[in-house]
Amino acid sequence: MVSDVYFPRINGVSTSIQTFRRELRALGHTVHLIAPDYHSPSDDESDILRVPARSVPRDPEDRFMRFNWVMEHLGELRSEFYDIIHIQTPFVAHYLGLKLSRNMRIPCVETYHTFFEEYLYHYVPFLPKSLMRMAARNFSRHQGNSLNGMVIPSQPMLDALREYGVSSHAEVIPTGLEPESFVPGDKAAFRTRYNIPLDRPMMLFVGRVAHEKNIGFLLDVVEQVRKTTPDVLLVIAGEGPARNGLEKEVITRHLSSNVTFLGYLDRRTELNHCYASADVFVFASRTETQGLVLLEAMAQSVPVVALAEMGTKDVLREGEGVRIAQNNIIDFASKVAGLLTDEHARKELGAKGTQYAHTWSANSLALRLAAFYESIIGQYNSR
Repeated sequence: MVSDVYFPRINGVSTSIQTFRRELRALGHTVHLIAPDYHSPSDDESDILRVPARSVPRDPEDRFMRFNWVMEHLGELRSEFYDIIHIQTPFVAHYLGLKLSRNMRIPCVETYHTFFEEYLYHYVPFLPKSLMRMAARNFSRHQGNSLNGMVIPSQPMLDALREYGVSSHAEVIPTGLEPESFVPGDKAAFRTRYNIPLDRPMMLFVGRVAHEKNIGFLLDVVEQVRKTTPDVLLVIAGEGPARNGLEKEVITRHLSSNVTFLGYLDRRTELNHCYASADVFVFASRTETQGLVLLEAMAQSVPVVALAEMGTKDVLREGEGVRIAQNNIIDFASKVAGLLTDEHARKELGAKGTQYAHTWSANSLALRLAAFYESIIGQYNSR
């Protein structure tokens, strides 16, 4: 696997890589990873080649790996006799993975984690939105058609890529939940630690604090919900390039008493407790390729209110742990407020969500990924 991001950099791509690495290794496969060096190790550094890297302009949390440094280690990589390369991100890792694939004469696949059509213009705001969308489509088509195969987290995302003109062999394989996601969190301990009263109505968002997550929409929801629930609190757990702007917006809109930013939380020691501490999990991204955090919240019996757009359409089923909202503030806020004021409805929806989350097993999805690898390798070797 080759990726521009991995732990200790926390995001959905890192989580997906970690989950599939663990499950594939448990099935008896060998999985090595090439990823940037953050000068701070992850919990498990086994079989990881850390590449010297520099910060990305406008997004200093991320890194540009040194392409040539990896190619200088081509002899060592060849000696591993890999069967397939799996690219996880479309930046340096994409071009590095293709180069290694050609040099080692093995097939190369890639997971399309990010819906760039609704992502790219946030990071180049001085160009017209329509131009950036066109550029994103061309970028995705060019990259997709350079591969032997693609892994897509959801059917709507695959449909979009087909509309772009991506013709590579592709299969929908989302990321599954690890058993650890179902270990009950401690609501009281988490709220006590962060000075949140046990009886305070709490909404929660977990994820990268980035423009494409549509967190500004959630601020609008808070403003509406507090009309009937004045002490409602939105907790935003995560980091990202939009945080500073959102914090300023919270102050400008006089929402400081109703919104708090916690930053990154350790997945092993804090995240389950964070989920469990919430009354309602809220999610408004319109560009998500899957939305694993929705399932993680359900695994902790927390009811969800969310938009069902792009990848989340494949995850969400009305009544199965979630109330699906329309893409407008009034409807979304009404569904949140209804759950905050009805403890029985919250518990009933949360219990259904836990049952539903159990159907998204990481083990079964890793088996599907391994079968996909086998099919791609077979096609490549028969050429």
